[in-house]
Amino acid sequence: MKFVVSSTALFGRIQAISKVINSKNTLPILDSFLFEIENNTLTITASDTETRMVTSLEIVESESDFRFCINAKTMLDSMKEISEQPLTFDINPDTMEIQAQYQNGRFSIMGQNANEYPEAQAAPEANTLTLSAESLLKGINYCLFATADDELRPIMNGIYVDISTEDVTFVSSDGQKLVRNKVLNAHGDSKCAFILPKKPAALLKNILPKESGDIEVKFNERSAVIIMSDYTLSCRLIEGRYPNYNMVIPQNNPYSAIIDRLHLLGALKRVLIFSSQSSSLIKLSLDNNTLVVSGQDVDFSTSAEEKIACSYSGNAFKIGFNGTYLYDILNNLNCTDVTIELADPSRAGVVVPTEQAENENTLMLLVPLMLNE
Repeated sequence: MKFVVSSTALFGRIQAISKVINSKNTLPILDSFLFEIENNTLTITASDTETRMVTSLEIVESESDFRFCINAKTMLDSMKEISEQPLTFDINPDTMEIQAQYQNGRFSIMGQNANEYPEAQAAPEANTLTLSAESLLKGINYCLFATADDELRPIMNGIYVDISTEDVTFVSSDGQKLVRNKVLNAHGDSKCAFILPKKPAALLKNILPKESGDIEVKFNERSAVIIMSDYTLSCRLIEGRYPNYNMVIPQNNPYSAIIDRLHLLGALKRVLIFSSQSSSLIKLSLDNNTLVVSGQDVDFSTSAEEKIACSYSGNAFKIGFNGTYLYDILNNLNCTDVTIELADPSRAGVVVPTEQAENENTLMLLVPLMLNE
């Protein structure tokens, strides 16, 4: 059985879906890609039992329909240095020996019987959400860094997608920081929600930049299927009731400062070197259009402070934050200036882009640390 395919097209697809495969699998067959040829279309699958990614591409020539498996690592390593050219695969269905020929050489590997590969689950039919690839990518990019790693509260270990008839909101929180990204130009037919686990979210983060147009998400309480133009991702969802995230966001904060995001990032990066390694405590002091960023490590007798010009006309105000968390929040925003809204030193601070992107509303929240003064 023979078929011919573009080497770079094939390598690009298997490289993208290979991130689904775990380093250690309960089923040995899951160390492999599933190849299926039907009507001159090659469909390739990678799975870890809970997450499954499928992609397909047209092949130049094939003799008949066929299914087989190839070890993923061997396949990736063997194709890494092959330049763009036709690649001819010749499979012996009796011995499962696979010969691959290209312009200047060939390689031979052993395939496996595809009958051992787990079958795909039927797509859930309960709810459907359609939104642009750009909106889904932004929601994942904003939220992924703030997801938790909490074995006791698994519902916090993913991105909560809250769908209403007016908008779609992406939320994540690890208990110290919270991210809420509201997409205003997408909505569902009814109010519903799901929690996307961290692994499929990370896979989508890598693939969505190559996508354009609309993405269709079909989901129920247990599973979801995300249908893109070149890939289909199916995964098990995190089950449980997500906390009411709006309740923890402080409203009508009396203190507000507008600061250049990159200037604050640079100051944090330098001052953090001299702050306590155990707490990463950074003090922010606001007064008369000036922000002072300071940190110290009493154990090693080190300290540092930097002054940044900002727009602030309220009373003098001081608050402490974990500098590493604040750096992560600022680093995951894509704007020139940020507005930091504060109420008092014991209540969470809110960080928002001063100018919001079109059709979205993004907010990030950080729990303060106690200042020893």
